[in-house]
Order: sequence, then structure tokens, then C-alpha cells
Amino acid sequence: MVYKRRKYHYGDTHLKKKWRTKRRTKDLDQIDEDLKPQNAEKLLNQETDLDKPGSAQFYCIHCARYFINNTALEDHFRTKVHKRRLKALELDPYTIEDSERAAGHGSFNFPEKRKIETQPHKDDEVPSKRIKQ
Repeated sequence: MVYKRRKYHYGDTHLKKKWRTKRRTKDLDQIDEDLKPQNAEKLLNQETDLDKPGSAQFYCIHCARYFINNTALEDHFRTKVHKRRLKALELDPYTIEDSERAAGHGSFNFPEKRKIETQPHKDDEVPSKRIKQ
């Protein structure tokens, strides 16, 4: 005989949404919009905002996270979390047209893979040439 699974925390159902959305970040399609060159330039060169970690100067575009300093940002680039996000961003985001094609309104095309690389470090930028006197 199979018993029905009991719900032990019956009174905590109102907390489920809070638990699901506590650490919610941007979705992949929102991050794909941020990866466009004009948006990426704005996010990488933000004005100083003292309310954000690191005064909003150290931002990972792929994960949509702020870091307190450049060392923490570079350490983040080597983590599994960042590498998983890069892997997830390799496929084009799912669109409304894709869902219509999958439902039978057109021919289905598999999403194309693209090459996603980690954003350049601030130290890797071309230094300004000093004029020797």
C-alpha cells in the first residue's frame, strides 16, 4: 500500500514565494540584452554609487553581480557559478517566435551556439601612452 506524502509545514505555504525570490537575479534573456555592446559599455563604466558593493565599479555582466574590489571580481571569474552562466549563455535565448514554431506555426530551428568569453579585466585595457620628455 502506498501512503500519501504528508505535508509537515502546512502553515508555511505563505513563505514559499519569499524563499523562491530571495536571491533572484536577472534571467538569461535579460542578461542577453545587457551583452549588447551599447548596454555592456554602460554597465562596465557605471558612475559611482555608494549604495552598491564596491561603489558599482566592479560588475560581472554575465552574472549580473557587483563585487567589492577587483580581486573579488577576478576570483569570481574562476568559479563554477560564473562558468555555468557562460555555458548557459552560449545558446540564444528562447523567444516567442521559437515557441510558436515549436507549437506548429512554422518550421522549428534549433538554437545556434555562440562563443561567449569572460569580460575583459580593467587592468587589461590599453594603458594611455605617456609622453616622454
